[in-house]
Amino acid sequence: MKEINLSGKKREATGKKASKLQRKEGLIPCNLYGEKRDDKGAPVALAFASPMSELRKVIYSPHVYVVNINIDGENHVAVIKELQFHPTTDALIHADFYEVSEQKPITVGIPVKLNGLAQGVRDGGKINLSIRKINVTAPYKNIPEVLNIDVTNLGLGKSIKVGDLSFEGLEIATPSQVVVCSVKSTRASRSAAAAEAAQ
Repeated sequence: MKEINLSGKKREATGKKASKLQRKEGLIPCNLYGEKRDDKGAPVALAFASPMSELRKVIYSPHVYVVNINIDGENHVAVIKELQFHPTTDALIHADFYEVSEQKPITVGIPVKLNGLAQGVRDGGKINLSIRKINVTAPYKNIPEVLNIDVTNLGLGKSIKVGDLSFEGLEIATPSQVVVCSVKSTRASRSAAAAEAAQ
C-alpha cells in the first residue's frame, strides 16, 4: 500500500461549536481509534484536527493509503475508517482513522485492475466492471496497491465472481457470489453470431 504523511494537533475542545471554528480555520476535526478502550470496553478516540490542504491528498485520490499521522510530535500509523461530508456542499466535515500495526490484520477495499483483452471482447462483446474495489484482510504491509485480475480467457456472456479469485497472502472479505466483471453481448456480437450460425 502507498504511504502518505499527515500532520495533526490534539483537539482540546470538542463539540459542534469548536468543530465549526476549526473548519473556518481550514482544519478538519478527526478521531483516531486504536487499541485503547474505556471501562465499558468501548473504543477511546484521540481527538485531533488536521489541515484540509493535507487531507485533500488522502481523500480525493483513487489510491488507498496507509497514513503516517504526526500528532503533536507523536507518530501514528493508520488507515481511513470513515469520512463524513456535508449533505449539500459535499465538503469534508469529519474524518475517522483506525490505528494499525505491522502484525494486526486489517480489512480494506483495494481497487480492481483488469488486465488483458478478454476473449469475449475480441468476439465483439463489451466488458463490464461491476465493482471497483474488493475488500481484503491482511497485515497492512502485505496489502497491494491494486488487485490485478487477468481477463484474457473471459468469454462472451461469462463473468468472474469474487469466489473465483485468490491472492497470495490475502484473505478476501467481499462475499464470494459478488460479480467482479462480465462480458456482455452487444448488437455487433449478436449479429456476428447469427451470421456464423446461418453459414
